[in-house]
Amino acid sequence: MTVADAFVDLRSDTVTRPTPGMREAMAGADVGDDVYGEDPTVNALEAEVAALFGHEAALFAPSGSMANQIALQLVVPPGNELLCDADAHVVTYEIGAAAAYGGISSRTWPAVGADVDPDAVAAMIRPDGYWAVPTRAIAVEQTHNRGGGGVIPLATLRELRRIADDAQVALHCDGARIWHAHVADGVPLADYGALFDTLSVCLSKGLGAPVGSLVVGSADKIERARFLRKRMGGGMRQAGILAAAGRYALAHHVERLADDHAKAARLAEAIAPFGVLATTVRTNLVPLDLTKAPMDAHALAAAARAEGVLVSVLGPRTARLVTHLGVDDAGIDRAVEVLTRVLRG
Repeated sequence: MTVADAFVDLRSDTVTRPTPGMREAMAGADVGDDVYGEDPTVNALEAEVAALFGHEAALFAPSGSMANQIALQLVVPPGNELLCDADAHVVTYEIGAAAAYGGISSRTWPAVGADVDPDAVAAMIRPDGYWAVPTRAIAVEQTHNRGGGGVIPLATLRELRRIADDAQVALHCDGARIWHAHVADGVPLADYGALFDTLSVCLSKGLGAPVGSLVVGSADKIERARFLRKRMGGGMRQAGILAAAGRYALAHHVERLADDHAKAARLAEAIAPFGVLATTVRTNLVPLDLTKAPMDAHALAAAARAEGVLVSVLGPRTARLVTHLGVDDAGIDRAVEVLTRVLRG
């Protein structure tokens, strides 16, 4: 019996397993050597994702972290600066890769999740000269992971694009969960794509594929990205088996994200009376702030696990619940029952 069979797993949307239809698509995938550019299923996935975001090209990569780091190296030369928020995935969960692999200096604004202040970002940009490290790019996260799945408003992103253009710097989107933003706010993916020089988009979170992300950008950037992917050990051979899962996910699992949002809203409504919701729930992430609760995050997770519900611990007093295609309505019912009992003490 697996964890997925034994528990209601709300730790992350990365724990999903391929559906029967996805497994069938993987088994029947037409494949070739992708390092030579000869895998037809990978090529089709890359063309499809590029078109969705209105860009010229895309590159399939094994992970979201690798896709982000490739994208950052495309827009920030070594010894130059990236601006992002203090809770951004690219500086929180990627093990210092921007510095280690790209020689990139990072500077952050205070963590505010999706509530980005464009004027504050603009004030941080350093131009060439003055013996200071020049800013070359701004990165934002859509939706924002540590910001509770918050969605950065389209108007804010458009203002950041204007600021980037005025300062002649690039704008990158860590779009691991941009599909959720698309479904939550109804913003076309191409409208998001038009705002960014580079994007990374993930297939293995809410969309339920077993692995894979893509770097999206112009044709010349993606040609360079292919070289960087190889340098970082990300060149894959018959990767069409994995790309087929991504193509199936795009065809079948995007619009259903609304179901995950509804399940997250049910969880939020149930635990709201306990005063532990960290922010308004917009998508599939339910962040918990246990600062004023009688138990810390580890105690909550242990008590919930003892009753068959898995919760993610993000810090001593910070926890998170994540809905996904692996949790059905009965699972949410069970989670509500357990979590309300545990929080009640």
